Amino acid sequence: MIEVKGLTKVYKLSKSEMAKRKTKKNIKRAASEITFSAKPGEIYGLLGPNGAGKTTTLRCIATLLTPTEGEVKVCGFDTVKQGGEVRERICFLTNEIKLDPFFSPKYLFDFFGNLHGLSSEQIEARRKKLFGYFGIDAFEDKKIEELSTGMKQKAAIAVSLVQDPEVVIFDEPTSGLDVITAKSVTDLLMQLKAQGKTIIISTHIMSEAQKLCDKVGIIIDGKLVTEGTIPEIVEKNNATDLEDAFFVLYRDNHKEEE
Repeated sequence: MIEVKGLTKVYKLSKSEMAKRKTKKNIKRAASEITFSAKPGEIYGLLGPNGAGKTTTLRCIATLLTPTEGEVKVCGFDTVKQGGEVRERICFLTNEIKLDPFFSPKYLFDFFGNLHGLSSEQIEARRKKLFGYFGIDAFEDKKIEELSTGMKQKAAIAVSLVQDPEVVIFDEPTSGLDVITAKSVTDLLMQLKAQGKTIIISTHIMSEAQKLCDKVGIIIDGKLVTEGTIPEIVEKNNATDLEDAFFVLYRDNHKEEE
């Protein structure tokens, strides 16, 4: 279970950052009073354009960032006060965090398994299951830098799931992948959902959200402008599908920086 209440994250910008963003404001509200919840056996999607605040929100949930205001709980544990408990129960995958290129998938899987306190037998069983699913077996001893983009992503997902976490947090998990690799990832998410995991993903691919998500929240300029099931959001915005509803909401809620 993930509970986000009034999440706000504010950054102070340097003069160079202000110039880069072409803004006169020295404060950036990356997330503003965001509130939602995700339940076990459910895939919750955070949708929005690049820079909307999706990754900031997920990083706060994963304990990598401390909210400026608000509260986030994962499995009943506060992400700020009980971060260690939260980290034991989650996996967090983002394209911005890469596996070390000089180590092999097998080495990294075993390393993180040991870090989570798994026995050698548990690590081997999990590795066989996940590497077998993704077809990593034949490449498990190669260096990460020698693998294809798709195989690197598969290895990263396998390593992130080493401890069989209760909560799965994936930040744009299929971004840049070919259609076959992307399907293996989305199929895995559906399997994890069937196992009762709490899953939250971010994406800007509307067709992917339409296929996977039980509920979605749309973030624009750091604000959660709507949330609910896809049929609810489509109907509420007099739209034909989720993509159409998104553009309606973007038009009505996006403001250019000053």
